[in-house]
Amino acid sequence: MASSSPSPSSLLLPPGSSSGKTTKRHGTINVFDKAQGLMNINVQCSNLDLIIRAREKKVGTSLMKRRDHVIGLVLGVSSLCNNIGLFDDIAKAAGLPPEDKPRLCDENCEKELENVPMVTTESGLQFKDIKVGQGPSPPVGFQVAANYVAMVPSGQIFDSSLEKGQLYIFRVGSDQVIKGLDEGILSMKVGGKRRLYIPGLLAFPKGLTSAPGRPRVAPNSPVVFDVSLEYIPGLEEEEE
Repeated sequence: MASSSPSPSSLLLPPGSSSGKTTKRHGTINVFDKAQGLMNINVQCSNLDLIIRAREKKVGTSLMKRRDHVIGLVLGVSSLCNNIGLFDDIAKAAGLPPEDKPRLCDENCEKELENVPMVTTESGLQFKDIKVGQGPSPPVGFQVAANYVAMVPSGQIFDSSLEKGQLYIFRVGSDQVIKGLDEGILSMKVGGKRRLYIPGLLAFPKGLTSAPGRPRVAPNSPVVFDVSLEYIPGLEEEEE
């Protein structure tokens, strides 16, 4: 995993490895980042018309030559304001307030997770099963399709397949993702969900600079991954 400005699709990769594949199950629109960038402009929308009228009354006809330029500004800002409304409509249609982010473990899940026993492996990886799957476990070298929500220990999300609307596909046991995620998924079963408490040595040795507005992952710092194992493409084909 490179530590400088990684692309969203490669955040799980260790340094020097090739990118994992993604498969788009359903399209999503990241309305929240776009709407955030337009907030400052939105504040001015309701006041522009009043400012124009006040200046015309105060100065009189001397402003008429400039009026065309001001009208152009109003039209431009109005267009941006309409875009903000569009983004808000999309967010409402998705049933999410602008600042909410989809998670694999909601508030009720968090409460139940407090009573789930912690498992610690020899490597230092710890995990709790949110839901035990009923399908097969992935053999080493097979591809898996998974959803994940990656967080710093405080619970702030720095990457998520749910926000992208894409399952993350990678080959387990092949160093295509960080060691803690690799190990954690190998013992899961299809249909299962698990919270991985990944120590720094199994996470990002060189750290990770995330996207704007997301927390930075410091070198050798612990991270938390909520993971759901959706299916194993090659294994399903063989079984058929």
